[in-house]
Amino acid sequence: MKPSRFQTQQVVSEPTVQKSNGLVKRGSRQDQVDMIEEVDVVLKRQHGKHKHGDVKLFVFGDSYVDTGNWPKSTSSSWKEPYGFTYPGFPSGRFSDGLVLTDFIASFLGIRSPQPYTNRKGSSQSDNYGVNFAYGGTGVFNTFVNQPNMTTQINYFQQLFEDEEQVYNKENMSSSIALVSVAGNDYATFLTKNNNNMEDLGNFTKSILSELELNLRRIHGLGVSKIGITTMEPLGCLPKMTIASSYENCSESANSFSIFHNQMLHQTIEKLNNQTGGQSFFILDLYSAFMSALDIQQNHPGNSNFENPFKPCCMGTSSKYSCGDQSGLQKKYVICKNPELSFFWDVIHPSQQGWFAVFSALKPSLSSLLYTIA
Repeated sequence: MKPSRFQTQQVVSEPTVQKSNGLVKRGSRQDQVDMIEEVDVVLKRQHGKHKHGDVKLFVFGDSYVDTGNWPKSTSSSWKEPYGFTYPGFPSGRFSDGLVLTDFIASFLGIRSPQPYTNRKGSSQSDNYGVNFAYGGTGVFNTFVNQPNMTTQINYFQQLFEDEEQVYNKENMSSSIALVSVAGNDYATFLTKNNNNMEDLGNFTKSILSELELNLRRIHGLGVSKIGITTMEPLGCLPKMTIASSYENCSESANSFSIFHNQMLHQTIEKLNNQTGGQSFFILDLYSAFMSALDIQQNHPGNSNFENPFKPCCMGTSSKYSCGDQSGLQKKYVICKNPELSFFWDVIHPSQQGWFAVFSALKPSLSSLLYTIA
């Protein structure tokens, strides 16, 4: 089964990551190109220090942040045309290029952390942290046979036991965690219940209860800052907008995202109150998607993207998806200009889409640089 987010889915200073202050203006294509090139430079740097010391980024979750943990033989992320834009071949990312992890790492002035499955068995390869995320996974088990969030944290904790001189609470003082999870949990729940949403409220509570335990574990291991993404506007994903010929978001699906996010905000507020600080913070993907697509009354507004709800890479018919082949014959098509598409496939943003999302998130990320202990 193909993994996806929603089953059914060196240090440099901040100005070298983005030259302009604040958001990149819509229509500023050269600024966007410059940003992508500069992220590429940071990704290739071999060393760096943050003003507060060595920064490490630890990543947990699903395909929105996975940079290559799936086995190459089983995931579409390791097949063409994924990686079409960057690095020019499949890299294990669920996009044509860079994903959210890469942009946040670059913002912190470090290379994107090594996927857990690519580690050489030594902490020497973990200069920038470790990415434990696996596409298609969730807080609980989903339809893919890959590690859920609890297991991903188990891998993290094992590093403390195996390499305690490097992985200990003292050395975690300037570390950051990125968590992107839950979409696949809901997809699994709805599929198992034939799309019956009668008990969805209770299921949301169970997800957030388990997520809270997981976040406490990460914090207990010494990670100083933990960023958790909200649910993106599910109704604006191509998987949903195809019903309106990619013209409108599904209002009902978006209301579902809003409910989850309201509950998530309450959970994070509770965690910060109980831990006596601001260790946990929200990365508002919902608002970032809506801003990047300039959504107004469920319609896309004046953005840089051509037909924003339509994916660049699509199956040649409804039974095929991006990356599918039949023998040697490709069963997918790619748009002429991927840089003008917000979505790469029916679930995942393109590199340009992730850049737009990152630009919208950037103001909330700025405080992160100055609050690391």
